[in-house]
Amino acid sequence: MSIIANAKVKSLTEQWAGEIHSGHHQLITDKPESFGGQDKGPAPYDFICAGLVSCTMITLRMYAKHKGLELGEFTVEADFNANKEGEEWMDRRVSFVSPLSDALNQKVLDICSKTPVTKTLLRSVAINTTIV
Repeated sequence: MSIIANAKVKSLTEQWAGEIHSGHHQLITDKPESFGGQDKGPAPYDFICAGLVSCTMITLRMYAKHKGLELGEFTVEADFNANKEGEEWMDRRVSFVSPLSDALNQKVLDICSKTPVTKTLLRSVAINTTIV
């Protein structure tokens, strides 16, 4: 067993705000004003989307470097969706500044389905909680 990531949040005085520490990085989390927060930072589901898109970008760049491919500048965007029936899903969009061939587009889709965070989200994960 090895820890591959770690984060800690300390509650702030504002109702939903918290200060997140991960390694030597510091971020703020909050809820949007429409949910009673002050929108000082991303909300929890925004961080899930951020994890997916950043992993996708890094994985695509690693693949391109390994294969000697030039993908050029690109963006990855994700939305977390839920409906009244309790279904949840994510939509991910990859957009390249310079168009890719059909074959390379298909390979990009294949690689996207195999990123580590994608695989984790698809299989779910056990969460063990203790009070210390």
